[in-house]
Amino acid sequence: MTSLPAASSAALAQTPRTRPVRLGDRGSHDVALIHAIIDEAPICHVGFVDDAIKGQIEGQGARSPMVIPTVPWRVGDELMIHGASSSRMIRRLQEGGEACITLSLIDGWVLARSAFHHSVNYRSVMLFGRPRLVMEEAEKRAALDALMEKIEPGRSAKVRAPNAQELKATSVLAFPIAEASAKRRSGPPSDDPEDMAHPVWAGVVPLRLTAGEPEQDPAQTGV
Repeated sequence: MTSLPAASSAALAQTPRTRPVRLGDRGSHDVALIHAIIDEAPICHVGFVDDAIKGQIEGQGARSPMVIPTVPWRVGDELMIHGASSSRMIRRLQEGGEACITLSLIDGWVLARSAFHHSVNYRSVMLFGRPRLVMEEAEKRAALDALMEKIEPGRSAKVRAPNAQELKATSVLAFPIAEASAKRRSGPPSDDPEDMAHPVWAGVVPLRLTAGEPEQDPAQTGV
């Protein structure tokens, strides 16, 4: 079982969108937990509405929902994403569009004695907000360095930094970690008392995202 951060004294305010509706005991607004999940998650999914697609798809309404996966990272109290400055997601969001961002970490399959009580041990975050475009060059470079550090600590000092053209072609958006909540499940299955003697294996099958053996670029030698 993956250990969870101890509850901190800091918690985000609940809103109608971040208040748990089902299984409220699994929900949390603890800042340390939310930050820890963002820091560990390799992928997030960014949901937004693209009004510009109106009329391009037969039968499509004026507002088309889109969900795009991308790499998230955190700088202080902001969740960062980046992309090509010309990309649909970046354009819509920097125009003032609101996003719903989700991050999920899977810690194990929960195998119960009954089909109904099978579950997943997980940690997740849902965040709502409008981003700001990181404009100042020094902050933008520092944010992209932080992305390198998430991928591999110490790497930002080793790689070639973005040149002016690359920096111009890349946009960085910063979302305040203000309207957000976490949800998690851990532990064994929750079977009904009458099923406890059912003759099938029950428990947790741990799942982990682990790095494999590095595979060097075949075009590279002497490093």
